[in-house]
Amino acid sequence: MERPLLVYTTFPDAEVALAVGEALVRLRLAACVNVLPGMASVYAWKGHVERADEVVALIKTRESLADAVNAALKRRHPYETPIILHLPVAGADPDTVAWILSETATQEPQAPPSG
Repeated sequence: MERPLLVYTTFPDAEVALAVGEALVRLRLAACVNVLPGMASVYAWKGHVERADEVVALIKTRESLADAVNAALKRRHPYETPIILHLPVAGADPDTVAWILSETATQEPQAPPSG
């Protein structure tokens, strides 16, 4: 069975994170995106030490969608170089795994009704 994957990224604010998260869920690239506001960051950027208020987004997806999630994030992300970290899941409740896999499965086209 395919394993779930958590993807960690940050955004400048909750509004942007929620908009990107909703796009990922609607595209079935993620089962859920948790947006955690109130993070203060200190980071090195282009030779300087910077500080910023940010939000964390944790994306619940499946391993086979890692590249597609990366590409979708980069297309929608406001940062020049977004942080995208894959956090492999060592273990999970089977019902949680089933839900993630179900919500990120490719939808099969339905046959038109007969009659």
